[in-house]
Amino acid sequence: MGVAVWAAMRRRPVRFLVSWWPWRAWALLVTGAVQGALVLVALAVGLLVGVGLSVLGVGVLVLAWTALLGVPVGAVERWRLCLVEPERLPDPHHSTAHGLRGRLRERASWRELGYALVQSTVLAAAGLLFAAALAFCLLLLSAPVFILAVSPDTVMLWPGRPVSGPLDGFAASAVGLLGLVVLAYSGALLAGAQVRLAQQLLGLRDADLGVRVVELTRSRARLADAFEAERRRIERDLHDGAQQQLVALAMTLGLAELELRGHDTPAAALVTRARGEAGLALEQLRTLVRGIHPQVLTDHGLPAAVAELVARHPVPVRLELPLPRLPGPVESAAYFTVTEALTNAAKHSGADEITVRGTLDAGTLRLSVTDNGRGGADPGTGAGLRGLADRVAVLDGRLTVTSPPGGPTRLDLEVPCSGS
Repeated sequence: MGVAVWAAMRRRPVRFLVSWWPWRAWALLVTGAVQGALVLVALAVGLLVGVGLSVLGVGVLVLAWTALLGVPVGAVERWRLCLVEPERLPDPHHSTAHGLRGRLRERASWRELGYALVQSTVLAAAGLLFAAALAFCLLLLSAPVFILAVSPDTVMLWPGRPVSGPLDGFAASAVGLLGLVVLAYSGALLAGAQVRLAQQLLGLRDADLGVRVVELTRSRARLADAFEAERRRIERDLHDGAQQQLVALAMTLGLAELELRGHDTPAAALVTRARGEAGLALEQLRTLVRGIHPQVLTDHGLPAAVAELVARHPVPVRLELPLPRLPGPVESAAYFTVTEALTNAAKHSGADEITVRGTLDAGTLRLSVTDNGRGGADPGTGAGLRGLADRVAVLDGRLTVTSPPGGPTRLDLEVPCSGS
């Protein structure tokens, strides 16, 4: 990361003097001196109280909370540094770390404590000296006005050298103006150095980014597993509950139809109609259950589940899936990818032949679905393919669609079996 105040000073050194940058740098340094003094007092009090109460056991807890004083200091500094650095530093803390123990385990908390120690000593002292120099230069700059205000009393700008009138103060004003110019550049240098220190201690490091990526990947995988488990639960509930009740209803209506056979009554016709509707509802429920999560996929694996899917497909499908049993999330993602591809081919492509091939190469499942339809498919317009791509991405896989005008349309899936 760069330092904006340094870049502004290098880009246009003369214009820098009449811009807002020197004022921002001065504000950062002066307020930092005040804040550093307060932090030093808080650290000293926490340390003394913690050591004094250590014999009672409570002091250890006080010292632990004192060690976390850098966390609020870091939060304030990331906000305060926006005076000279428009790009705000990201929060290095993990969202999953809570409480005293969680914060103490984070390296970012200890880096923030180190920054608080540096700010309360070195940066605070530098800020106080800078504030004194700034006040002195402003006093010299206003010397003519000050001399005019207190005349005819004697004024001494330098020890032992009284001035006779306002005109004698213009030399002091020139010195004060020159001092402000020097403080403008030196203040920018000090403020930039503080920004650079904050970037090292208060910002997000590459190691923190790596940990966040790993945690994000794990949380995303946990969500995918929870979603898959919920799908299977719904499938079991429908299969063992509603489907069995519909089967019992269809059997009861069948028995009632047998009892009423030979009776040409309106009730017999209604029973026959109800039995047909129950059978239709049962078939629709079975289709819904297979769409949620087919039981054959869990029991016999991907080749058997796809073979059952192909047997019901209206377009002839050539199937080549010499695959062993794979991890459940990989089989599920592959199955629903084939389902979506076959559905789209039947609805939109006008194909009369589809080929499904799958191989396991070096621990990676490579699956392709190709149809000889008209092509021109846009994967960005279908929510189904986008959802499948997100699902495959959870497993560190990749889903690509190639569909030039005139065909053929080819869907390729690559999923590492270790991604589950």
